[in-house]
Amino acid sequence: MSHVFPRHTKARMPVAVRGEGAYIYDADGKAYLDGSGGAAVSCLGHGDPDVTQAIKDQADRLAFAHTGFFTSEAAESLADRLIAHAPEGIDRVFFVSGGSEAVEAALKLARQYMLEIGQPERTHFIARRQSYHGATLGALAAGGNAWRREPYAPILSEMSHIAPCYDYRLRDEGESLEAYGQRAADELEAEILRLGPDSVIGFVVETVAGATLGAVPPVPGYFARIREICDRYGVLLILDEVMCGMGRTGSLFACEQEGVRPDIVTIAKGMGAGYQPVGATLCSADIYAAIENGSGFFQHGHTYLGHPVACAAGDAVLRKLTEGGLADRARETGEKLGDALTEAFGQHPHVGDIRGRGMFRGLELVEDRETKQPFAPDRAIHTAVKAACMEAGLICYPMGGTIDGRQGAHVLLAPPFILSDDQIGELTDKLGQAFKVTMGC
Repeated sequence: MSHVFPRHTKARMPVAVRGEGAYIYDADGKAYLDGSGGAAVSCLGHGDPDVTQAIKDQADRLAFAHTGFFTSEAAESLADRLIAHAPEGIDRVFFVSGGSEAVEAALKLARQYMLEIGQPERTHFIARRQSYHGATLGALAAGGNAWRREPYAPILSEMSHIAPCYDYRLRDEGESLEAYGQRAADELEAEILRLGPDSVIGFVVETVAGATLGAVPPVPGYFARIREICDRYGVLLILDEVMCGMGRTGSLFACEQEGVRPDIVTIAKGMGAGYQPVGATLCSADIYAAIENGSGFFQHGHTYLGHPVACAAGDAVLRKLTEGGLADRARETGEKLGDALTEAFGQHPHVGDIRGRGMFRGLELVEDRETKQPFAPDRAIHTAVKAACMEAGLICYPMGGTIDGRQGAHVLLAPPFILSDDQIGELTDKLGQAFKVTMGC
């Protein structure tokens, strides 16, 4: 009998006992190819000796020092390395322990910034439908997934949500990608004007949409227009790269590929690669200066932020992603993965769209490929696919409610960047087996 409170009380999970490379092994010795990096976390794979050694070395020197009293060498080194590779204008790093915390910090930082510059009337955030920004109440309020929000809606802060940039479902027939991108971005301006231009704090958006939409990248020109709108109305652009950042899409920060400059950007997951719980909220020099020259104190914090062991792990991971070339490898191997998925499932009658960047790929599942008709929600096709994949020895990340929180389903793939060509073949073969079991072909 277990005393662990699981995510699902009816599920009986295998016991993971060992990880090696791209595989996790359970207590019965069965190997599972980690095709989703857990939840887009394990970018380096399992058992990396350099990262584990960095953790051991730091624990031997100093396990913990509260940031109310000290900084640490590990935190300073990781912050320097992050800023050296950060988008233009980003100058400071606020460490946290995960993605939800990073988004919470971003929301509070953005609000405090408006107070510091004498604009207390700015109280609104805008985000997108079918986004996911975390499970804490502030992050959940920013998130736009109806199913996840519904039980807690009465206690969530009110936030506005516009349509996502989701060309597979929302681009009109005959409309160019560029024209659609401008139309999708213009919804932000319309919402700012509806709320009142002087009342909006920031726009919270995933650079590449992750868990609840299924690795949907922006179309060309979308973020350039978003940045222009934010600048026009004094609105902060807050990019959530918790899932899509840290090399996952083929560049260290996903926004590099958009040529867009955020005011605040959140990272986690691949930042620690699963070796330690660590994340960060990065902000511009202007935002930091407003607080430094104003109240001088960010009214936010958690006990374990800037944890020396977590920062040491993050620093080791970041060295591998940058100097070690693994972010570049994610781009190159991701192209191979994308080609393999297209070859295996590009004409599959129940795969409507294959999308993504780098080692971040999504397959949208449909009842009818020609009409894009989704499977009936009560069929729970995503749940069946996950179970069949586990049986086949493949970990993937299927989700339901892709379209509106109820309709639609997709499979998210986010394997380790170290994946070999043979393992790409193993991934597509096992996913194909799961599709045959669940969809008959």
